[in-house]
Amino acid sequence: MKIAIRYYSRGGNTKKLADAISNAVGVEAKTVSEPLTEDVDILFLGSAAYGFDVDDEVKKFIDGISVSVGKVVNFSTTSVIKSTYKYVAKLLAAKDIPLAKDEYSCRGSFAMLYKGRPNSDDCRAAADFAKSIV
Repeated sequence: MKIAIRYYSRGGNTKKLADAISNAVGVEAKTVSEPLTEDVDILFLGSAAYGFDVDDEVKKFIDGISVSVGKVVNFSTTSVIKSTYKYVAKLLAAKDIPLAKDEYSCRGSFAMLYKGRPNSDDCRAAADFAKSIV
């Protein structure tokens, strides 16, 4: 099974989850600035909510996918909304790329909100989630 991990992280919150998933599944986590160059069965895609949407870099990454992707598994950090799932779903639907129903999302620190998140428990839960997918 071919697995890839891509993420976008401004403040490092989503990177923490990407690294935990990377360690759990044994695949290097790369930023969305690195396009997929070969077909994958599972793409773990990490993002965060910025102004009730995902960053333009995530949009550009998804728009640029030109290889076959079996399914995308969303993971995210947020401070206001529940997750980035619905935003990612809309972008992937436009490319006809399947999105798994299961996702992992947790709080991420922003300004004075959720200091210290994601914490070690959040990262452990992200790793367990990733193992359950593969």
